Amino acid sequence: MSSAPAIRPRRLRQSPALRRLVSETRLHPADLVLPIFVREGVSEAVPIASMPGVVQHSLESVKGAVAEAAEAGVGGVMLFGVPETRDAIGSGATDADGILNVATRIVREEAGDALVVQTDLCLDEFTDHGHCGVLDPSGAVDNDATLDRYREMALVQAASGSQLLGLSGMMDGQVAAVRHTLDAAGFADTAILAYSAKYASAFYGPFRDAVESTLEGDRRSYQLDPGNRREGLREATIDIQEGADVVMVKPAGGYLDVLADVAAVSEVPVWAYQVSGEYAMIEAAAMHGWIDRRRAIIESVRSIRRAGADAVLTYWASELATWIRNGDEA
Repeated sequence: MSSAPAIRPRRLRQSPALRRLVSETRLHPADLVLPIFVREGVSEAVPIASMPGVVQHSLESVKGAVAEAAEAGVGGVMLFGVPETRDAIGSGATDADGILNVATRIVREEAGDALVVQTDLCLDEFTDHGHCGVLDPSGAVDNDATLDRYREMALVQAASGSQLLGLSGMMDGQVAAVRHTLDAAGFADTAILAYSAKYASAFYGPFRDAVESTLEGDRRSYQLDPGNRREGLREATIDIQEGADVVMVKPAGGYLDVLADVAAVSEVPVWAYQVSGEYAMIEAAAMHGWIDRRRAIIESVRSIRRAGADAVLTYWASELATWIRNGDEA
């Protein structure tokens, strides 16, 4: 006859109220950031086929999305521009009347102080070759020439009202270059989010549909190899030393080990981006009835927070925030 167990961890799992009371990881609307695409030359929102429920906004429809996010208590929005024309150096990125900068001014006015307006500081949406920087004569991305373009982008975005610049291009020295430029131009209060550990991932596919990417080839010469864990931590450490106010790991779900490594040592907030492919997989499985959509969304975001993310960029930000505010998180 076996003896009864002396230790019974199940005691703390007996009811929803008890499980909630002892929960180690909680979700809060303010810890969520909503990525938003704004497309030039459209009069209404345009659905993105590979991201069910996500759209390319017009300059008018984006106001509603921002108002909804603010009402839900979301912490911020990250803006991406989709221009009508592109060229080799991404001229639209530094045009004060370019789609991203115009959208930034509109969103700042709409949002007021309700949430943090953030902008993607990268050239890939604006170049005709689709890379995150300018190319040298051999066709390779020229790191240092690209830094000059990033400096120009930083000034225009800050002047347009962006409160936090998302440096996503993975160029060496980009944080230091942008920080020095902002400070010298009187934008010392504009914060920098460094996409520090950004991996060359297959999970960006739907995003490239969303921004109508013209990329041919890949970005493996500047984004991280998915097999490298220590390198992700090294990149984050360098960005912190260069003055990043926030560092980020991207994608989130497949890189929770890297996220935990960075969170364990970072002196600044650590964020993670639940990317388009992660979103699309859950939506597709839910549409087929293979998984419980709500539970899968909550579990996926909670796992990112559990691994150490202080905030999560997710396309479900407004919807999830509403659930949380309504007490429907579990």
